[in-house]
Amino acid sequence: MRRTALAALCLAASAAASLTGCLPGEEKADSKPKGPFAGQTGGEIADQAVKATSNASSLRMKGDIKDGGSRVGLDMALDRKGQCAGTMSANGEGKADLVKTGDTLYMKYDEKFLRAQSDGAPKEETDGVVAMLAGKWTKMSATGSDAKDIASFCDLDTVLADFKDVNSDATRGRTTTVDGTPAIVLHEKDGKDTYTLYVATEGKPYLLRVVSKSAEDPGTVTFGDFDTPVPAEKPAGQVIDLDEMGG
Repeated sequence: MRRTALAALCLAASAAASLTGCLPGEEKADSKPKGPFAGQTGGEIADQAVKATSNASSLRMKGDIKDGGSRVGLDMALDRKGQCAGTMSANGEGKADLVKTGDTLYMKYDEKFLRAQSDGAPKEETDGVVAMLAGKWTKMSATGSDAKDIASFCDLDTVLADFKDVNSDATRGRTTTVDGTPAIVLHEKDGKDTYTLYVATEGKPYLLRVVSKSAEDPGTVTFGDFDTPVPAEKPAGQVIDLDEMGG
């Protein structure tokens, strides 16, 4: 189950940063386009979006991404302090809640998620895991071997590490809205793979959405809640200490 969580976060970061490796496209003939970002090329707009997004102190990522033969979904808020809070799922089979605050990683799995992740295991073993963990918060050290990889992707600096030194050749598209925020559509191409980027046209030019039609990692990631405090709080009530159980 932990590998699935890590895959979701890694793939989201990969999809979000897809424009860093894109090849040049064809800009429209009008060298001085009108409307939002008047006079600017798609590449210039994309570069601004990367800069604004990478400078955010926190954000929320929501996505549905293909991981091999699986569909991984996530809805995660994270910040530069390494805090995060959200949910994830695999193939729509249940969900897992995740919170990291301080040096502790908290996770809670529902029964459907646990059974899906235990596919192939003896029924008696799976029933035991479900009885012990389903619907209950667990915790482990965020620096421990079982958690450190997931915990590292709760750090916004890690997730946006590839957002530096981008020189995009995106092409401008139409204007639209993303969750009510006015945006401009940009198009990127890398060989046969195509990416559609949505950049806010009001306020800071944040990257609002990336749609990947890559053969390897197709999916959509939406960004929002920029510079909003992450609701990463220690769960109330009893919490199962997995480190103690493993000891």
